[in-house]
Amino acid sequence: MPALLARERIVAKPGFNRWLVPPAALAIHLSIGMAYGFSVFWLPLSRAVGVTQPIPCPDSMGFLARMFASQCDWKISTLGWMYTLFFVFLGSSAAVFGRWLEHAGPRKAGVVAAFCWGGGFLLSALGVHLHQIWLLWLGSGIIGGCGLGLGYISPVSTLIKWFPDRRGMATGMAIMGFGGGAMIGAPLADILMKHYATAASVGVKETFLTMGAIYFVAMLAGAFGYRVPPPDWKPAGWVPPVKQGSMITSRHVHVDRAWRTPQFWLLWGVLCLNVSAGIGVIGMASPMIQEVFGGRLIELPGIPFTQLGEAQKAQLATVGAAFAALLSLFNIAGRIGWASLSDVIGRKRTYLIFFALGGALYALVPTAGQGGNVTLFVAIFCLILTMYGGGFATIPAYLADIFGTQFVGAIHGRLLTAWSAAGVLGPVLVNYIREFQIDRGVPAAQAYNVTMYVLVALLVVGFFCNLALRPVAERHYMSEDELSSERGLVAAASRA
Repeated sequence: MPALLARERIVAKPGFNRWLVPPAALAIHLSIGMAYGFSVFWLPLSRAVGVTQPIPCPDSMGFLARMFASQCDWKISTLGWMYTLFFVFLGSSAAVFGRWLEHAGPRKAGVVAAFCWGGGFLLSALGVHLHQIWLLWLGSGIIGGCGLGLGYISPVSTLIKWFPDRRGMATGMAIMGFGGGAMIGAPLADILMKHYATAASVGVKETFLTMGAIYFVAMLAGAFGYRVPPPDWKPAGWVPPVKQGSMITSRHVHVDRAWRTPQFWLLWGVLCLNVSAGIGVIGMASPMIQEVFGGRLIELPGIPFTQLGEAQKAQLATVGAAFAALLSLFNIAGRIGWASLSDVIGRKRTYLIFFALGGALYALVPTAGQGGNVTLFVAIFCLILTMYGGGFATIPAYLADIFGTQFVGAIHGRLLTAWSAAGVLGPVLVNYIREFQIDRGVPAAQAYNVTMYVLVALLVVGFFCNLALRPVAERHYMSEDELSSERGLVAAASRA
């Protein structure tokens, strides 16, 4: 098995079709993308003991006691910690294991990711069976989160080296899968839970077991589909442009030097601020459109959300869910669309568009809401979500332009800590500003206005971070001797 996973075993032979690599990456990203769809399990798990109705734990029961209680149901807020763990451990594991991945190769990293992600589902199934929430946090949250990190970065360096002529498009194709994983996984989970549900079970345990097995096989297939090009490989007939842009280098910066450069931290800020603005909206998309437009969404104009009956609110919930699904589609489209466009207009210009256009759109949201223009409101957020997804897909190519391709996977792993930070900053800003506004008597329909202007401010800061980017100083580049030595270490590690 170690020999089968060795990096030297996956160096492509002459004539290999590089277009076989993106589907392998997509198989892994579609699997781990189910992290976005885990909320489909919350309601069934909140009545795992009661089955038909939740059995609440006594109010006097402390936090530690609830972690081990098996006779009462979990709160959705307790289950939601799994979602936080996903993205904290995605960023931290990508940062810690990124350099190891460069030496071990994408196949070995993909196999480890498959064991972590698939195994996390199995451990979570045991947690449901024993009704121990800490096993779900450990299984899917922590171990699965590590699988997310390794699976997310495993194809990045490989695809960039296979597609030096189309870096943005190549990474966009793979990362598009992460945005679309929930669109396949969430309906599949719903079908499986209904199939396995009985009078004594909500069907989540069996669904975890089934999906864990499916994802494990799919991710192994993807990992064994990976191939890496020989050193300095170029597509047949492709000649690097004679006049490369000043932001594109043909040299390489070592990962241990890259994070000490101002360019790394400016890009960290660029990613964090772009994601913070988008992720906050994603988390509140459904309630936001319901509270802003109220009865207008169901042909009852003039009636605010708070004055609608339960049946009418149920209708609004359906509209809100459809809005969230629509945003997911534009999130996916933006990943391949903007990343491909960045190959033509450049990474820096692409992010300048994200921040300038995004800021203008966020500033326009209160006007669209107060004017009751549902179509404009929806169009604004659909376009915003394309730039949210495009930011994820464009950043690996941006890193390759700035720091070279030798360590781009490891550098990308460390940069993903910005995602972890944004996963806290964005939702906290949106949720707490909204609550503060409502507590001060602001109508729910107007409670998001200040939030939008705060997000504009974040994007303005991101605009100037991106504008400040310059080529890396000469002293940070690796010499030819250092590069040869590093490639020798990679070769030695692949034979070990």
